[in-house]
Amino acid sequence: MRIASTLQQMGITTATVYSDVDRNALHVECADEAYPLGGNKAAETYLRGEKIIDLARQHSIDAIHPGYGFLSENAEFAKACADAGITFIGPTPEVILSLGDKVNAKQLMAKAGVPVVPGWSGSAQDGPDRISKEAKKIGYPVLVKAAAGGGGKGMRVAANEKELSVALEACRREAAASFGDSRVFVEKYIAPARHVEFQVFGDAHGNVVHMFERECSIQRRHQKIVEETPSPALTPQLRQKMGDAAVRAAKAVGYTNAGTVEFLVNESGDFYFLEVNTRLQVEHPVTELTLGLDLVALQVRIAAGEPLPFSQDELIPSGHSIECRIYAEDAARGFLPSTGRIREYISPSGPYIRVDSGVAASSEVTVHYDPMLAKLIVWGRSRGEALQRMNWALRRFVVLGVTTNIEFLQAVMAHPEFVAGNTHTHFLEQNRFDSVPAGPIPLEVYMAAAVASEGSSAEYRAGPVDGRTTSVSNDPWYGARAWRGV
Repeated sequence: MRIASTLQQMGITTATVYSDVDRNALHVECADEAYPLGGNKAAETYLRGEKIIDLARQHSIDAIHPGYGFLSENAEFAKACADAGITFIGPTPEVILSLGDKVNAKQLMAKAGVPVVPGWSGSAQDGPDRISKEAKKIGYPVLVKAAAGGGGKGMRVAANEKELSVALEACRREAAASFGDSRVFVEKYIAPARHVEFQVFGDAHGNVVHMFERECSIQRRHQKIVEETPSPALTPQLRQKMGDAAVRAAKAVGYTNAGTVEFLVNESGDFYFLEVNTRLQVEHPVTELTLGLDLVALQVRIAAGEPLPFSQDELIPSGHSIECRIYAEDAARGFLPSTGRIREYISPSGPYIRVDSGVAASSEVTVHYDPMLAKLIVWGRSRGEALQRMNWALRRFVVLGVTTNIEFLQAVMAHPEFVAGNTHTHFLEQNRFDSVPAGPIPLEVYMAAAVASEGSSAEYRAGPVDGRTTSVSNDPWYGARAWRGV
């Protein structure tokens, strides 16, 4: 939905593909053209690169934007697009391949003078004794990570030799199942640490810029939930050093189009290269709001061969932006996914509030794909103003029919340590937000329920509502006021 809106504004005809269960999805309704993939599981639909390319050929599609997930960082798909004469809106297959392997990426960054986490990669033939010996040199705790893939899969922390043995076996098994590659490596586990990433853009003419940082430390199981820019932790000097390192990282591989260089930052202000995401990130809107840019439009222009329209010095951020990811999941039950039909969907609106949504009322939330429903993004002149605006907007975000994490996000926004900017990647674990109790039900929920029941023609008499006394009425909002009064 996000990408299609920009393409259509640019006057580009937009086509999309869909699985059987997504035939009535919002992205299908809003695209200019839509073509079925057949089936429901990701492996038989949105991960079928050859099928997508066949459809593109049949319908004279000349470019593919891969989005945020699925095939967005798949070098084979990017190469297949090139072989078919279709423009892949992203970096080259060679760059995706070189940076997709975390071991290779770390070696490339070290050569480019980018700080990397102390670690050891070894080889596929190394046994547990050799790995244990290297882990002792690094110093416990260590982090065992899959060499391929991402998304938090194939990662385990080991505090000692016994835990290392278990972590190695688990990571290799999960990496083989998720990425078809069982290789792992070991690096120093840095905690507490912040997750800070820099947006980079490169063109085919050798120009590379960074678009400043995004703080992404509020995570659960290595998945980001809240993002903001600027980071509360970065001084101007540290921001300059990290931005320069991000540009060096991109230039070292001849990077083109959008990418993100991710770092860990410790309490002393030391930073270390984590990985490069060779795609547009889910959290890109906070960068757009502080710089006044449309990054998708910029991706398209660069893919068409245009140079970057600005230099580094011309990029001057303004204000503060925060993004919250709205998921269909139950925070009080261990964040179990929630499925079903959305009965009512009311997103907040107002100055400096943006909602990037993939659903609407009557949309079906299924078990097949990621449970993220929408992204709520706000901007303020300061972090305090942005927080106030986010709190206001979360209180007015109504989703009925599935359980969401909206109340959980409200609790995070209100936490004194978050308000103070004192966050790190284990913030949620340490503060036990998994047991957030239900809060007061907003008036909008009752109003939505009243509308859903067609306002009921029955007459009710209720007590005071917000200091007013309700009276018998047949107006369409009466049911909402009566329920609120009761």
